[in-house]
Amino acid sequence: MADDGMPRGKENPTLNRNARMGAATEDEQLLQSPAAQPARAGDFTSSDPWRVFRIMGEFVEGFDALAKIGPSVTIFGSARVQPDHEQYQEARETARLLGRAGFSIITGGGPGVMEAANRGARDAGALSIGCNIELPFEQAINEYVDVAINFRYFFVRKTMFVKYAEAFVIFPGGFGTLDELTEALTLIQTGKIHGFPVVLYGTAYWKGFLDWIRGTMLAEGKVSPDDLDLMVMADTPEDACRIVMEKSGSVLQDAQRGAVPENPEYHGLIKRRSPKPTVEEKPAVTDPESPAEPEKHDAQ
Repeated sequence: MADDGMPRGKENPTLNRNARMGAATEDEQLLQSPAAQPARAGDFTSSDPWRVFRIMGEFVEGFDALAKIGPSVTIFGSARVQPDHEQYQEARETARLLGRAGFSIITGGGPGVMEAANRGARDAGALSIGCNIELPFEQAINEYVDVAINFRYFFVRKTMFVKYAEAFVIFPGGFGTLDELTEALTLIQTGKIHGFPVVLYGTAYWKGFLDWIRGTMLAEGKVSPDDLDLMVMADTPEDACRIVMEKSGSVLQDAQRGAVPENPEYHGLIKRRSPKPTVEEKPAVTDPESPAEPEKHDAQ
């Protein structure tokens, strides 16, 4: 959030309509148990089978929008970091280096580290993608996004983060950042994705988390020693870029780079309004003997 309490970036009115109306988001409604909403049980348009079509539509929209973005890296981190913060500057530089190397940059599309990474992609002339989400509070798309995709459902959005990325770079963040981190580790550990580097940026920030994994999870046999190798530490943008290039840089060979659109593109909940057609005014009839043009009526 900006210092004046207003969100930075482009207004996202369609995505935030539930916040302004005080209604539950689609995710909230989906995750409510049937026992909590018995009155709606017979309303098919509010039922879970009906929501399957919305979910399917979001997958189609995301797949279509991201099909040609080229090799990409997803960057996560706190939405609360201000532009004058060191982590903001480091995220921007990391994205710039990765963009200059040939990667498109994917973020959650919001403020903080997300904005910094999208801005770094812009600095490098690389394609900048933001996958935004409907939240109970206001959510704005930062002004450095070239391709914005809006989602109602977290699990659809998270699929896009993984499917279209060759690596994750994870800056200091909160619960959402931890969620993306642990889900990626689970997918790698269970063999769902392969050759996927997860770079933790900032040794000082992540040290306590890694110490707990070693001292508690590993000590009790809840994870294997090899699982600790799924994460690699970096403390400079150059280190983060080097790690990604060493582990995933080969994908850039002969790959077509994602094209930066001339104007920002919006997919999902936000739809561009078509301009109103220009109505050519007819000259007034001044000659009283001139017949007036017959009125036109809609076809019946």
